[in-house]
Amino acid sequence: MNFGSRVRFGFFLGAKGRREAVEGAAVIHIIREWATKQQMEEMLQMLETYVKLAVDLERGVLAGGGALHADCEAALLEDGSRQEDVWGADWIPSAQQVTFESLINIRPRQNNSSLEILDSGIRERVAEIVKPLLGGV
Repeated sequence: MNFGSRVRFGFFLGAKGRREAVEGAAVIHIIREWATKQQMEEMLQMLETYVKLAVDLERGVLAGGGALHADCEAALLEDGSRQEDVWGADWIPSAQQVTFESLINIRPRQNNSSLEILDSGIRERVAEIVKPLLGGV
């Protein structure tokens, strides 16, 4: 499946317990340059007041929208990201603020045993990517 820059999908457990994409379930955008107002509106459709994100620290891109950080992470992985480079966050447009909590951030092998990103350097890098791509929209 090619996610491109606009994705309408979700996941369900298919045969043998594997996650399979389902078209039409949610809108997730892979954002590589400043998001448009339409992209932001579509990413807000599911949760209305904030956007779930997965942010690739190496590639400087993010995936946003849908109901789960894991769906955003899956979009980035399909797009070529490495899992160890992808961290979960939320964007609150009304406050122009990034928050740093997600289930995908629990990764003891990378010294992060919490939902919250504990490393201030990683948090800073996430914000450096998110704010220019989503800020002001």
